[in-house]
Amino acid sequence: MTAEVAILLHLVLGVLACLSVPLVKAEDPYKYYTWTVTYGKISPLGVPQQVILINGQFPGPRLDVVTNDNIVLNLINKLDQPFLLTWNGIKQRKNSWQDGVLGTNCPILPNSNYTYKFQTKDQIGSFTYFPSTSLHKAAGGYGGLNVYQRPGIPIPFPKPDGDFTLLIGDWYKTNHKTLQQYLDSGKPLPFPDGLLINGQAHTSFSGDQGKTYMFRISNVGLSSSINFRIQGHTLKLVEVEGSHTIQIIYDSLDVHVGQSVAVLVTLNQSPKDYYIVASTRFTSTVLTTTAVLHYTNSHTPVSGQLPSGPSYQIDWSMQQARTFRWNLTASAARPNPQGSFHYGQIKPSRTIVLANSAPQINGKQRYAVNRVSYINSDTPLKLADYFNIPGVFSLNSIQTAPSGGPALLATAVMPASLHEFIEVVFQNNENTIQSWHLDGYDFWVVGYGHGQWTPASRNGYNLIDTLTRHTAQVYPNSWTTIWVSLDNQGMWNLRSAIWERQYLGQQFYLRVWNQDKTPANEYDIPPNALLCGKAKGQRA
Repeated sequence: MTAEVAILLHLVLGVLACLSVPLVKAEDPYKYYTWTVTYGKISPLGVPQQVILINGQFPGPRLDVVTNDNIVLNLINKLDQPFLLTWNGIKQRKNSWQDGVLGTNCPILPNSNYTYKFQTKDQIGSFTYFPSTSLHKAAGGYGGLNVYQRPGIPIPFPKPDGDFTLLIGDWYKTNHKTLQQYLDSGKPLPFPDGLLINGQAHTSFSGDQGKTYMFRISNVGLSSSINFRIQGHTLKLVEVEGSHTIQIIYDSLDVHVGQSVAVLVTLNQSPKDYYIVASTRFTSTVLTTTAVLHYTNSHTPVSGQLPSGPSYQIDWSMQQARTFRWNLTASAARPNPQGSFHYGQIKPSRTIVLANSAPQINGKQRYAVNRVSYINSDTPLKLADYFNIPGVFSLNSIQTAPSGGPALLATAVMPASLHEFIEVVFQNNENTIQSWHLDGYDFWVVGYGHGQWTPASRNGYNLIDTLTRHTAQVYPNSWTTIWVSLDNQGMWNLRSAIWERQYLGQQFYLRVWNQDKTPANEYDIPPNALLCGKAKGQRA
């Protein structure tokens, strides 16, 4: 099956699915929000420090929306630095204008605002948002973003009796500006000071004995993979970043930086309190934080030893990752089954191999992809592309395979054609775990392996029921392969989710393009678009 035929089949199935649902309303609902971003002082790890609040909250407000909702969110920046939020995992269909990264948007200046307008088009599941500018993520400003199913769209499990969002991540007591100065001076970040769950070192979640609850777990940290577990309870995996999964039961789950999973937990033990535990993975020093699962009829506080995490390192985690599989018969955001798109029958049109590295450039620590360490332009790439402004980026500044030679600085953009179906290999020759995220898409994670990827590695791919997700881990001295259907035109950030590496250059942009400028391919520039750099003074 060719990519063109497969994509046409995908579109036909989507049309048939739409025809099978009664047309109740002409337009999807709108939800309006106003968020004000400020500094505040709290003590997440027992030491007073400056954090970023949204509407006075740390973490920020949770967005609970429904598939196809239109989000209109006015963001007011009261910080002393330019600021942006990005919507981690929201595809922004035909609308990279709203992606909230420096390659697509001018930052919101202090004491000014910008109104995001985007749709959760054909999506369902557990996602997050966070600041994409500077090292603001190290100060907070993040939150949960949960997309629920539309009425009449079935989910492949009974409705839970409750729904908890757990934002877990590593944390520094050091101010985010000081951390940024470390990186700007060529120094790496120190080891984190601790882990937080929902912005706290100690918190609790309450439920009734005998009932089942959904726990949406997201790793919102800067650098550390985590393992999650609950004393005396098992975790039934049901969703990963919008994919409904085969429902396997685990004692614990690894969640890497930028990733989200949803599990069902049944409170089927004797009435008491139980430890919820998160600990770092693949670190010489293991950081651990706890919360409490409280049975409402409990009169017994938590006790006993913390449940231990996995004793094996890379192999255990890689084997677990391979067990995450698509539920082929379940619907997701649409009524048609997830498995109706047979990705494994499509031959990718080309292979892109991306090798991360940690070079010194001009005597300072940088991070690179295929020898290129990304530097931001004062002009967002999307605006430069739209207004045909020269000298901002080059389409031949990054190669599609690793090569020898010294590392270099560039505003790197890789060209791609709309409706390509491509294979991307993330090759990690370093001794540290990597986490890669692609804006605007989810992708099939078809394979993991040790050592160097070769064409023979394809023999071990899962071409039947691997799941789609937006962030994939790559183990030390290993590779991970994804397949991507490039059906979303725009300028899309492909980056390390490990924020120090992203900040120091391990990222680039994928320009997915078709010369036909029509709303069927991409929406026009929004009338309220902020203009900066060489785009300042242009007419939107």
